Amino acid sequence: MRKHVALRTVGATRTGQWQLWPPLEAIPQSPALWAGIIYYQGFLGTVRLAEEQTLTKDYPQRWHVEEFFKFDEALGWHRTGTLNLNIRYGQMTMALLAQAAIYQLRQRIGPPVAQWDSAHLARNLFQGLEGDIRVEQDTIVVTFYNAPNVELLRAHYENLPTKLQRQRVDPRIPWLYNFKLDFRFK
Repeated sequence: MRKHVALRTVGATRTGQWQLWPPLEAIPQSPALWAGIIYYQGFLGTVRLAEEQTLTKDYPQRWHVEEFFKFDEALGWHRTGTLNLNIRYGQMTMALLAQAAIYQLRQRIGPPVAQWDSAHLARNLFQGLEGDIRVEQDTIVVTFYNAPNVELLRAHYENLPTKLQRQRVDPRIPWLYNFKLDFRFK
């Protein structure tokens, strides 16, 4: 059974000076007092908050944000090419669209791909894909050759316009000049 120690170890006073809460003497110094504790995980904060509520209620939401940057920083979050805000907003928008598409793909393909970060996914999945793009009447058809987990992908993406219409969703994509998008796997 794991025991967690949650201490508010450091905080800032109103004057901006750092002080320890609780005082250093209150933290167990003897190995005998730490005997039942497997590991120590300190919690640092700059404001006085209730530790239990912060750790149990607020920290899990923060953890999801950190997972997002850990798994998807290679989509462009780890660098800034320019200080021009219009370009940065465009880059962030494209990164969020890519992240949403990759998230859904991970969920549909399943293990082991679902645990890969975006750099691993690009190197071991996307770089190995071969395919072609054709326009047939009002539909853009993307054909993939030698894709992994073909049966899972086929179940989700083949005949996509028909599946969307059955769900009462317009299959036309406005930014693709109202073309529909469909996929084939061979």
